[in-house]
Amino acid sequence: MLRRLDKIRFRGHRRDDFLDLAESPNASDTECGDEVPLKMPRASARDSEELRDTAGPGTLIMASGVQDFNRTEFDRLNEIKGHLEIALLEKHFLQEELRKLREETNSEMLRQELDRERQRRMELEQKVQEVLKARTEEPTAQQPPKGQAQVNNGADRRSQGLCPRVQKWFYEKFGEYVEDFRFQPEESAVETEEPLSARRLTENMRRLKRGAKPVTSFVKNLSALSDWYSVYTSAIAFTVYMNAVWHGWAIPMFLFLAILRLSLNYLIARGWRIQWSIVPEVSEPVEPPKEDLTVSEKFQLVLDVAQKAQNLFGKMADILEKIKNLFMWVQPEITQKLYVALWAAFLASCFFPYRLVGLAVGLYAGIKFFLIDFVFKRCPRLRAKYDTPYIIWRSLPTDPQLKERSSTAVSRRLQTASSRGCVSSAPAGLNRDEDAGRLHGTKKGSFHEIFNLTESERPLAVCEHGWRCCLINRDRKMPTDYIRNGVLYVTE
Repeated sequence: MLRRLDKIRFRGHRRDDFLDLAESPNASDTECGDEVPLKMPRASARDSEELRDTAGPGTLIMASGVQDFNRTEFDRLNEIKGHLEIALLEKHFLQEELRKLREETNSEMLRQELDRERQRRMELEQKVQEVLKARTEEPTAQQPPKGQAQVNNGADRRSQGLCPRVQKWFYEKFGEYVEDFRFQPEESAVETEEPLSARRLTENMRRLKRGAKPVTSFVKNLSALSDWYSVYTSAIAFTVYMNAVWHGWAIPMFLFLAILRLSLNYLIARGWRIQWSIVPEVSEPVEPPKEDLTVSEKFQLVLDVAQKAQNLFGKMADILEKIKNLFMWVQPEITQKLYVALWAAFLASCFFPYRLVGLAVGLYAGIKFFLIDFVFKRCPRLRAKYDTPYIIWRSLPTDPQLKERSSTAVSRRLQTASSRGCVSSAPAGLNRDEDAGRLHGTKKGSFHEIFNLTESERPLAVCEHGWRCCLINRDRKMPTDYIRNGVLYVTE
């Protein structure tokens, strides 16, 4: 085996042609750090025979020679292993460079654009040919008789000269708009999916975090206003809001705030430093992206980003599923409250003026946001009893919770049905021990009474006394539901 490997080793390039291990790219956790030993000359067959035949004081020399030979073979194997690792790394880097070149060139997009331009050129050529044919056919048309031509000579010339001019003027003015209304087959753009990359995944997560930062800061400021984090700011906001609602200026006030926010954003974009927030922002340390990461570091980075994405998607899925279950009457007692509230709002909008309805809704929203929520957040027990929106939202189930509830209900029904059958089949005078013995008894009458079977159906001779069995349900978390014991009978 070692000789075959040695042939494979010296069949290709020389040792000097390979890249040195120190110059190889640092992209692997396990690098070959062993120094390359000096090459020892390989002993010939005649020398080995002489070493075998000689005996006596030369045995020590022979043993040392064999050890040196084994060491050189082991070192050669290590060299071959190092070269294979270098070749694999070079292949990986070449594949990455090829993928980057493909992404930069976008050859498929260029091909599609080239096909479109070719199609447009063919259409324009057809139009030019049609126009040329029409022009050549016009002079070859049948001319009227000479008498009629002399009578209507002036009128025909005017009409023949006027129509092409009108067509030309119309085509020059409105030809572009007419071409826009031409129906063409819809082009299905195929989006190319990018391969999984640790760098791209982390970059996308950071982009998502930066994009959601304005929304999260706005929500934090609203919660700070509701919690009266700054007493003066919350008092001013409450006074201004209630005054605007009372005088019917709520909608103009919100529009003015939106215009003010856009104006501040314009000044910030121009270089002004304007920072206003009720909650002080906590600056998070930004870690610079590392270019040379080992395989284990890349794997850990992918795991961290995947965990954050999993938790984020889980929260979003819970919110969407709760909203869906609220409107789909999954729990009728919860959806019934929303149904009644919508009917009340509809009747109020039909019989009361909009100014009065808007005043009532605005006053309730202000009192709820600034006062009631503040009290409920400070008193969680009071909130759990009387905060109706909070109670409805917490009691709304998600789809996994519905599946778990349905499976537990089915298992309970089966359990109660089996217990009822066992109790009805057992006599009233028997105690629990006698009932258990009756259930696991081997007599014909008790077996048929327990399972309500005909006399022709009997358990097999192998399982006449029943087999002890254990049901393991891995979806359950409680130990009582996780493992259930019983007896299994097999009939013909």
